[in-house]
Amino acid sequence: MDEESVRAALEHYTRHSAAGDEDRASEIYTEDAVVEFPQSGERFEGVANFREWRRDYPAQVDLEVVRVRGRDDFWVVEMRARYDGGPWSYGPAVYEFRGALVARETIYVAEGWEAPEWRARWRAAP
Repeated sequence: MDEESVRAALEHYTRHSAAGDEDRASEIYTEDAVVEFPQSGERFEGVANFREWRRDYPAQVDLEVVRVRGRDDFWVVEMRARYDGGPWSYGPAVYEFRGALVARETIYVAEGWEAPEWRARWRAAP
């Protein structure tokens, strides 16, 4: 896998998921893929399981790929997400590929915060 292929797979997912087409969105996964949320301790095994709860998700989710880094079959992707147009949450998602498909996705989510002014003199310009 290369960065362009990983980004294309994730953009395929976000585009189709945002349109409510979880069948097409889930095409990026192996049938036995695992999705994990370490913060909640949840683990979902198999596309059939996590596709269905994503289909029933009780909020409109907007996802954005910020940065992609990795090599071979292991990639870390900086993401941002928001629910029902609310504030953005941020976090990395770790993707392990088997060939061109995602075999494992580990998702971390955290709320954003305002940068403290006292650190401003050391910050790089955005």
